[in-house]
Amino acid sequence: MNAPAAHRPAAAAPQSHRRDVAPASALTGLGSLVRLYGRISRRQIIIWTLAMLALVPASILAMEEAYPDQGALDARAMLLDNPSAVMMTGPYFAEDSYTFWAMVANELLLYVLIAGAIMSVLLAVRHTRAEEQSGRLEMIRALPTGRLAPPLAALVIVTLANLAVGAAVAAGALMSGGPVTDSLALGLATALTGLVFAAIAMVTAQITENAGTASGMALGFLAIAFMVRGIGDVMDRQGSWLSWFSPLAWAQQTRVYVDLRWWPLLVSLTAIVVLLVLAAALSRRRDVGAGLRAARNGTPTASSALLAPGGLTRRLVTPGMLAWGIGLFLFAIAFGSLASSLTDFVEQMPAIGEWAPITAEDLTGSFAAFVLTMLTIGPVALIVSGVLRMRTEELEGRLAGLLLAGTSRTLLALLWYLVVLVEVAVMQVLLGLGVGLGVWQATEDWAWIGEMTAASLAYLPAIALCGALALALFGLRLRATGLAWLLVIWAALVTFLGDLLGLPQWARDVSPLEHVSLVPSEDLEFAPLALMGGEP
Repeated sequence: MNAPAAHRPAAAAPQSHRRDVAPASALTGLGSLVRLYGRISRRQIIIWTLAMLALVPASILAMEEAYPDQGALDARAMLLDNPSAVMMTGPYFAEDSYTFWAMVANELLLYVLIAGAIMSVLLAVRHTRAEEQSGRLEMIRALPTGRLAPPLAALVIVTLANLAVGAAVAAGALMSGGPVTDSLALGLATALTGLVFAAIAMVTAQITENAGTASGMALGFLAIAFMVRGIGDVMDRQGSWLSWFSPLAWAQQTRVYVDLRWWPLLVSLTAIVVLLVLAAALSRRRDVGAGLRAARNGTPTASSALLAPGGLTRRLVTPGMLAWGIGLFLFAIAFGSLASSLTDFVEQMPAIGEWAPITAEDLTGSFAAFVLTMLTIGPVALIVSGVLRMRTEELEGRLAGLLLAGTSRTLLALLWYLVVLVEVAVMQVLLGLGVGLGVWQATEDWAWIGEMTAASLAYLPAIALCGALALALFGLRLRATGLAWLLVIWAALVTFLGDLLGLPQWARDVSPLEHVSLVPSEDLEFAPLALMGGEP
């Protein structure tokens, strides 16, 4: 007989394999996340560190060969009377006695700071907003993970990356014979400036829900900081009140290798703390995956421009191209205007032809051609970046919709490449126009505008070849696409340091830009251009 209900034993509760374990603290899981983020970014950090460790001493060695005596240094100092030179380098501290190491600080520091800032922005957004956008952060927070562990782990990785890069910069200066204390200050200034822009990126990551937009906003702040510092230093060659509104100026105002002072670095440190506190406060005002600025609702139907062939490519690539195009155009005008100081510079330093393709027979023309070659590194990098944007879109699954709609992979890749090529070609022409405007401003000869604009067209086959290589690597294997950047880096190295480092011709010939004649100072050779333009 069945037992009465009152005496029937209670049924055992079903066992669950779920572990409802609450995090012990807001930092639970921090160590695991640091290891995870470090594993994800270890390759990028190593590349940035090794690049600084190689380029800093190589640049200093190149300067030693280019400026072997005090006369050459004095000739270089004469360029600082040109506002464009101050805009492109930094404040002129050693006016009474321009030493070699003062020149190193003036020539090298600004661009080291910019490189460190770019690395920091990319890493900070990669481990904050990009993790949210992909949905991985939500999965991580579903585990026993403290609320503060993910952002703090990102900060730890970015800090370690900046310390590594700063140590590489200091070691590179020390290996080149730089004073110990000033070289250490140089590395510390680089690390702190990178952390300032990392903190800025963490703030922008709270504003928008798109990683690309967050990176673009932070890099936009970097561009503004560059312009503010430049204008401020033009107002006063040793830095005006306006210069102090730029984080780049805080590092330069340490006056390394001239009259070292440490207190400007406290400004950087204070800014880092304030920006991180702001980022933490903003993060509490939004949901995971969302931004403070709500995304706009899309239209019910796509516009005719978006539906047109290559419409998606234009939508994704054009904003970045436009921003970089404006910046490079301003750079071109500034560099071109340096032609006003060439005559005195060459008289004081006749050996300039040993480290740059500038000839006394056609001083202005060879200088303008060399400037255009240097600036063309920008379009080369942008066409590779634009083509490889397909890799991101494919990994995110957004290209699948186009393929399902009936567009073939071959046609999609070809249209993508052509759209990027056209936009970069327009940018290249604007660079030639900018150089021409700068040289015209220096020489008051209108003819330079047309000559340099026409000269810019000679580089289009080389640019197209670099983009075609990136496209071929994308089609070969997704993981192989990073190799396209090696060609960009090598082209930049050959252009900037090829003569100074005495690279053999076979090594220089690897760079597509090496096969372009330095027009208008040289006769244009069509055979190399036809060969590069005919590559598949």
